[in-house]
Amino acid sequence: MDARQRRRRRWLAIIVLACLVGGGVGTWRLLFGIDGPLYRPRTAGGGFLVAPYVQLGDAPRTGTTESLTILWQAEDHDADWAVEARDAPGGAWRKAGNSTWRRDARLSPGPRRFYQTTIAALAPGAEFAYRVKCNGTPLFEAKARARKGAGQPHRFVAFGDGGANTYEQMAIAYRTALARPDFVLVTGDLVYSKGRLSEYLDKFFPIYNNDLLGASTGAPLLRSTPMLVAPGNHDLLERNIDTYPDALAYFLVWSLPLNGPLATVGALNTPIPQGTEPRRRAFLDLAGPAYPKMANYAFDYGDAHWTVLDTNLYTDWNDPTLRAWLEADLAAAQDAPWRFVAFHQPPFHSSISHGDEQQTRVLADLLEKYRVDIVFSGHIHNYQRSYPLRFAPNRGADGRPIEKLGRVDGRWTLDTTFDGKTRTRPDGVIYLVTGAGGARLYDSHQQGDHSSLQEFTARFVSNTHSLTVVDVDATMLTVRQITADGNEVDRFIVTR
Repeated sequence: MDARQRRRRRWLAIIVLACLVGGGVGTWRLLFGIDGPLYRPRTAGGGFLVAPYVQLGDAPRTGTTESLTILWQAEDHDADWAVEARDAPGGAWRKAGNSTWRRDARLSPGPRRFYQTTIAALAPGAEFAYRVKCNGTPLFEAKARARKGAGQPHRFVAFGDGGANTYEQMAIAYRTALARPDFVLVTGDLVYSKGRLSEYLDKFFPIYNNDLLGASTGAPLLRSTPMLVAPGNHDLLERNIDTYPDALAYFLVWSLPLNGPLATVGALNTPIPQGTEPRRRAFLDLAGPAYPKMANYAFDYGDAHWTVLDTNLYTDWNDPTLRAWLEADLAAAQDAPWRFVAFHQPPFHSSISHGDEQQTRVLADLLEKYRVDIVFSGHIHNYQRSYPLRFAPNRGADGRPIEKLGRVDGRWTLDTTFDGKTRTRPDGVIYLVTGAGGARLYDSHQQGDHSSLQEFTARFVSNTHSLTVVDVDATMLTVRQITADGNEVDRFIVTR
């Protein structure tokens, strides 16, 4: 190496050190033109292809005792896996239910086994420890908290449209963990852009179940906090399993209540898998009872009842079967202090993006009839809050709302006296868009341009990524919108 080469190497080392110490990762990215994360977050390790994470499982109702389901993925070979739980620090470990598994022999992203075990006999709201053992050796340990029951205040975080493997997604995961929620509700578009298992492995689990807690890594969130999800267009619209054999992974990686209205393969209003019969059969065998039933479901948590809907384009929420199920579910929840509904595509928003996608407005009559308090949606990559709203769609001769090229026009009545501070009892449904969870923001140029907003919009934040933090007790909701940097950009209270 000559003197000139040594000088160039010294200068390069000085530049790199200056970027890391003085300018931070932003300077590093700018200097070297790096677009996206500088490195992949840590992988599962310890014998896992996906580290253990907690789910509500098929347990829609609260009870005198609670359960949670532990899921993980491991290599495709025989092993003796077991889960144990400990109810109090220093107490004895007790065996959980038997571990069951499903074998995925597909070559993409590689053969594996999906494992799950249910831990039962948990006290509502109690913290517990669990560990996962393989062939008698403990490989993983974490703490979690059982679902809270009626009369127990709780906190949840909501956001959507995050699974893009961006720094902003990592920052939202970090900020979510700092909020210490009892559960997380994701309003769809869990991974981009095809809903494939390989995308979960690349853009989801390494961020939301990272071993490290940090704004540039993510958080060990999933191993301790149940995540409940609404399916978005990027989760279920790609159904060609010849082209993408690992598509429709939504039905493989989640364990959610199986109380939805549609259980028949090939039924209307379901994401029907497309491809050769051997691949279709392999997917259906692997998904089991989750497909297609898990696309819609309902559950209780604390003093709230939740209904989660699939509102993708193959669904028609004018369909009598769907509407009858939704009406029965909401009617049965009238004794719950709070009623929330979540689905991906928002009925009311002011963004230019997706402005003509209004098909979910046909749900408004049922939401109003059964006094739903807040609807949580995503799809639009920003934050918006409506005034409390009642909607009367234009109807055709058959009585159905008129839908033309996605638009559902009509008349709305707004409660503009509600301010969430001194006037806290809304007359109508509040619609929240919380889709700023990590993917590229939509319509930042509309920030501050009030003339571009619909009259039903009370708050509009499109220039920063954010998440929704909600504190719930029997008589009051406190809702805050927090940016990835920790700043509060909206707050309102709802009281009974």
